[in-house]
Amino acid sequence: MENVSSTKLVSNKIMTAVGIILCIVLIPMLIINLTLIVKSFVYPDKAPSFLGYKPFIVLSGSMQPEFYAGDIALVKEVDVNTLKAQDIIAFKKDGSVITHRIMEIAKLDGIHKFVTKGDSNNVDDGIGVTDEMVEGKYLFHISKIGNTAMFMQTPIGLMIFVALPLMLFILYDILRRQIFDNKHRKETMELEAEIERLRQVADKDEEPPQV
Repeated sequence: MENVSSTKLVSNKIMTAVGIILCIVLIPMLIINLTLIVKSFVYPDKAPSFLGYKPFIVLSGSMQPEFYAGDIALVKEVDVNTLKAQDIIAFKKDGSVITHRIMEIAKLDGIHKFVTKGDSNNVDDGIGVTDEMVEGKYLFHISKIGNTAMFMQTPIGLMIFVALPLMLFILYDILRRQIFDNKHRKETMELEAEIERLRQVADKDEEPPQV
């Protein structure tokens, strides 16, 4: 009986731990994704960010082998005065965001002019990237999930990758609690039945002997 109870206790702890892990993973994903989506609608002319971090989907191979088309590049908003040659920055150009490497930096009347170039391009971008064009400094990339990220921004993608996992977690938690309540109720009934049986046995033992 003790081994069975210990097994049930371990099982309940494992299920609780799984639920907590799912909650830790899914809730931040939901918050971040919804924040980026809402900001993209509210401020259509600005790249959406979360706590100063901006994910950009790489659409070309101009920065190979640093990162490739289909990757996601994560950029952090920084003070432009801290940027230096060989840093990789994301900047706006004609309504698009480009992530290229700084080759040279000039400063005129307190305004920076960053000369940028893609690592796999033969020539620089041919423009002077100014301070207000800079979206941030490149930190790192995540390979091959750009198309998935684009799909996640659609209503169907949001439903599949965010709402559905959250609903599954809620359903899992409800079922887990129901199973636990049923087990507890069954154990309580068994214990009460055992107590009643022992009481009847004790009452029978206390009866005076028949003469």
